[in-house]
Amino acid sequence: MKGDAVSQPVAGRIVAHRGISPRRIGAMVQRYWYLLMSSWPRLLELIYWPALQIITWGFLQDFISENAGFFARAGGTLIGAVILWDILFRGQLGFSISFLEEMWARNLGNLMMSPLKPIEFLISLMVMSLVRLAIGVIPMTLLAFFFFGFNFYSIGVPLIAFFCNLIFTSWSIGIFASGLVLRNGLGAESIVWTLMFGILPLACIYYPVTVLPHWLQYVAWSLPPTYVFEGMRALLSDHVFRADLMIEAFAINVVLLAASFAIFLALLRSARRHGALLQGGE
Repeated sequence: MKGDAVSQPVAGRIVAHRGISPRRIGAMVQRYWYLLMSSWPRLLELIYWPALQIITWGFLQDFISENAGFFARAGGTLIGAVILWDILFRGQLGFSISFLEEMWARNLGNLMMSPLKPIEFLISLMVMSLVRLAIGVIPMTLLAFFFFGFNFYSIGVPLIAFFCNLIFTSWSIGIFASGLVLRNGLGAESIVWTLMFGILPLACIYYPVTVLPHWLQYVAWSLPPTYVFEGMRALLSDHVFRADLMIEAFAINVVLLAASFAIFLALLRSARRHGALLQGGE
């Protein structure tokens, strides 16, 4: 009888374990709810993509309707814009992915306790971003040449100015995003993937600045990529190199890089005070 008495509760527990448990489902739902409500980047992401898509393609639709012959006159500008945008985006992503590798491995605390200086750490990430960028963009330019007849390198010397300004901007955003992840943990990881797209509608990649509302044009001209893409269109459409645009973009990039370094160091100090370097979780 004792064996039966024991076996029945045990059997009951086994059946309950194998069946559907509303308590376990509720516990997981509660866990995900707490993670969502405790992380503003996750909340922002839910709104981010729909708003971004409608804004970007809405401006593009306005531009095409007002300038029907644009692509017929300068079809290469679209392909050039796509490649330059990829340089901007991949430069930032290559920087941030290398940083996230340390976060995922929970190795950032070890690095910060080593003799390695923060500036040395950031420079190493910049170098890796160039390596990752070359692996991705070079094949892209070759495909553009063989399939569409667009020789990206025929831009010549102005391409150096375009590239430098874009990579400086990508590093500024990468440093800033990495600092936010460093301070807030991997719960803010989505910032790395989405922050660059926040400037997509305002950098006027696929359309000129004049398409934007007048008040929004001031915001667009505060972003260095806007000068690059305007310069690219002037070069491919009008065959004029706007050196003045490149100089203005460079000046803004200097300010952005200095500010991003300062913000990263401030967030690093804050992370050290709050013990976030050894945690880094969600």
